Parts: sequence; structure tokens; C-alpha cells
Amino acid sequence: MKPLRANDREESLQITHAIDEDRLHRRIMELARIGKLGDTGVRRLALSPEDREGVELVKSWMEEAGMTARIDPFGNLIGVYEGSNSAAPVLMLGSHIDSQPYGGRFDGVIGVLGAIEAVQTMGERGVKPEMNVEVVAFCDEEGCRFNKGLFGVRGMTGKLEEGELERTDKNGISRREALLTFGCNPAEFEKYSFQPGRIAAFLELHIEQGPVLEAMNEPIGIVSGISGPVWWTVELDGFAGHAGSVPMPMRRDAMAGCAKIIVALDELARREPGAPTVGTVGSVSVFPDSRNIIPEKVSFTVDFRDIDLARRDRLETELRAIIAQTCRDHGLTFSIREDTRSDPRYCADWLKAAMREEAESIGLAPPELMSGPFHDSLTMSYVCDYGMIFVRCEQGISHNPKEYAAPEDIALGAELLYRTVVRIATNGSET
Repeated sequence: MKPLRANDREESLQITHAIDEDRLHRRIMELARIGKLGDTGVRRLALSPEDREGVELVKSWMEEAGMTARIDPFGNLIGVYEGSNSAAPVLMLGSHIDSQPYGGRFDGVIGVLGAIEAVQTMGERGVKPEMNVEVVAFCDEEGCRFNKGLFGVRGMTGKLEEGELERTDKNGISRREALLTFGCNPAEFEKYSFQPGRIAAFLELHIEQGPVLEAMNEPIGIVSGISGPVWWTVELDGFAGHAGSVPMPMRRDAMAGCAKIIVALDELARREPGAPTVGTVGSVSVFPDSRNIIPEKVSFTVDFRDIDLARRDRLETELRAIIAQTCRDHGLTFSIREDTRSDPRYCADWLKAAMREEAESIGLAPPELMSGPFHDSLTMSYVCDYGMIFVRCEQGISHNPKEYAAPEDIALGAELLYRTVVRIATNGSET
């Protein structure tokens, strides 16, 4: 069968789905009503009353799909579909349902509801897995409320840091207090210590949150890996003076140095055509912050990411040299504080191959692409093999009420997830 391209829209819609596209879309829209923001937005912050209401609704769908469901002490909602060998390592699926304060309806949600749909389809078609299949809605993936994300998945895998429970939101509520209000008991964390080898593999369905699939005119893609970020906070120190009286050659202008560094970062990230390198300065703070005073201090963030670790490290070294030279040229001193460093985390080849073969079986040829953003898969990659399926989103918009993914594209992603789950959990056999 000739592989279908996404622009063959009428033909592509004729693909026979095992999953129920209408049911999946209906559930996505029903969940979007909880924490609804305007016509299409969602505000469902982690451990909020809206989050709890959403968790209870999703829990009811897990049970409807034949799973037993519970909420663990970290706030994760976990549904278990029992296999014939409950002692075997589990196949885990999932994502998150918490949102940004100004969020959309699909980020994270399609990964949880698509996973439930895959399990429910297994039950309806009489598919009995050999291993348990677990669906997880991880708590607080976004991290916007307590300024530290991936909480639930890090809790489940034993990777929490000191002081996490003392982090507070803008209203002074600590994460500990929020968990207790949510119905979770942090005192039970130790009872749920992670057992290495318990998870055979993790699969996550997610909107792309970028424009690549739309530019390629493809409805779904197979993820190659998650890029490795380096986050810095850079501080430049110069000397303040009157903006009207200090000659340009005599200035020690921290903002002028900052501007040159920002341009240099942009040029470094663009140097290799077609490479997935990205560099961003997303926050700048100026002191004294006055129109007619030469800036004395500037603090700014650097977010540098790449799937190729050697290339990222090489460009990082160049950027450090540029910062040093720029400061010498402008009479500045500088400091660089490293806030985050993570190596690229590649998806397992065997999972990508399984997805590719299952896609080909229904006439699709999804491209392979990397993920720039973090996902729950990032943390899971340290404890088991993982694979991800991306779904095209309109104009690459995400973390925005305008976020949109077409129901038929989501259905194709969920169908590929279902077929991959069956292949792994039953050794490729449906009953």
C-alpha cells in the first residue's frame, strides 16, 4: 500500500481506526471545560481545585476503560490494566493534565486520554496483554505554580530534590500544603520508593508544540529524542553615568554588551543550516532601569538546546569566549551561573522501529523529529527505554489558548499508540 501523505486529506481519513475517534475527541473537549479560560483556553494549575476535578473525571474514564485507578502520594493518577503476568515489568503510558496559567486544551491531555483510549480499545477488542499496562496522569509537569516542573514523574522515580515541598506559589501556599489539600500525604513518599526494573518501557503521545510537522504537511511524527538544555543566568557589571554627557568611547555600558551577546547567541544557533540548535534569551533585567542613565548592571537568561551533545558543547564554549571578549571590549566584568544542564535523551531504537512498522501497516510514513521542550518522558528516560509520538499542532502554537490539534490528527496519533502498545504488550498478537 502506498504510504499516505498528510495532504491526501480525504484519503487519509479513510484509514480504519481501531480506536474510537469520536469518544477521544469528546473526552478532550469535556476535560477542557474544567478550568476553561475564554473560548478555547484552559487554566488548570497543578494541585488546584480545577486539577482535582480534572483528575476525578479522568479517573472515572480509566475505570470505564477497565482499569483500577488510584492517586499516589505525589499526586499522580495511575490506572492499571492487568495482564496475564502481573510480575512482569509494566508498559507505562501517559503524560499530564495540568496546564499553564494561559494554556491550551491539548498539551499533555492527548497523551493521557489517548492512552486511556488505547487501553479501552484493547478491552473492547478482547486484547489481553502479557504485562500490566499502566496509564499515568503525572502531577505538575508544567512547574508554573511552584517554579519546578516534572514533579510527579520525579517523585515516582525517586528523583525529588531537597526543599521541593517547601516551594511556595505566589499566594504563599507550599507544595506540601497543596498536596495535603489535594488528598495526598507527603509522609508516605518513602513507601513508594522506585524499584529499578519495574518499568519495561514508557510511551508518550503529545502535541509537537512546534511548527515542523505542519511545515512538512505531516499529521504525526516519531520523536528521535529530547534535546539537552543548558540554562544560564549571566550578569554583566559596568558603570552608570549620564546618558547625555559620557562620550561613547568612555562608556562601560552593560546593556550594549548584553545586546552583542544576544546577537551572537542567535548567530551561533543559526550557524548550521537544518540543525535543531536553538538559543534564547527570554528574560533581561536592567539596573538602574532609567531612560537617561547608562545601564550599570544587566542580568539575563540563556537557554541553549541541541540534540547533538558535541555540537551543543562546542557552541557553548564559543559563547563563553564571546561573553569574555565582549566584556573586555566594553570594560565590563561578568559572571555565569549555571541553572540547568541535561544531556540529550534519545528514544529507544526498538521503540521507534516498532512505531515505524505499525505506522507502515496502516499506510503512514511519519517523519522522525526531535523534541525541544521537556516532557515527562525526559525523567522516564533515566529509568527505562522511552518512545514518543508527536501530533501536528496548528502553527506550532502551544502554552496559549490558540493551541489547536485537529481531531483526525490526534486520532492517528492515538491509533499508532494503540497499535504499538498491542505489539509490545502482547508480542504483536490480538485475540
